[in-house]
Amino acid sequence: MDDQRYHKLRGQMIIKQLIPRGINDERVLEAFRKVPRHLFVDSRHQAKAYGDYPLSIGLDQTISQPYIVALMTQSLELKGHEKILEIGTGSGYQTAILSELVEHVYTMERLPSLSEKAAQTLQELGYQNISFRSGDGTGGWPDEAPFNGILVAAAAAKIPQTLLDQLASGGRMVIPVGSPLFQKLTLVIKDETDLKEQNICGCRFVPLIGSENTD
Repeated sequence: MDDQRYHKLRGQMIIKQLIPRGINDERVLEAFRKVPRHLFVDSRHQAKAYGDYPLSIGLDQTISQPYIVALMTQSLELKGHEKILEIGTGSGYQTAILSELVEHVYTMERLPSLSEKAAQTLQELGYQNISFRSGDGTGGWPDEAPFNGILVAAAAAKIPQTLLDQLASGGRMVIPVGSPLFQKLTLVIKDETDLKEQNICGCRFVPLIGSENTD
């Protein structure tokens, strides 16, 4: 399939999957127009890359369906100046979307092989405002905190306190919270004195594995 065909599929994804479901931040939509999602999946799945479903990326991990990636991104209300922490690099697709929208992305992945593959893909595509780390994402990235936004692409039994501590005042965190079978996509808004939580929607993510994700 040639680049023109993939470009058309990206456009259809936006028109049919994103805009009708309330993705209306033009900066977010432009990022989805630009990032070649098919390059973040195995070659045998590339024809399905713009479908309305998640896809396996190996090692029992997935690339989330486009709508969920867009919904999580839009919920951060990014303006362009932010420093963002992403937990769960996975394929690197969400990382690329964030990179289009903020000043710098710090992305963590528990599985070294996925982190290395994502870094290679992103570097080949020319992204330069991303820092990579392999390790336990529940502990965050303390030497670069605080972060204006945190996006967690794996399901937590509860929100790790360390990540809350690393969220800047005025910052926003999006994280799936719940049981292994079903979670609520949760938005946390932090101000100087309080934390506010909002339920965005139901969802299902792979588990967040780490020392601070315990019942």
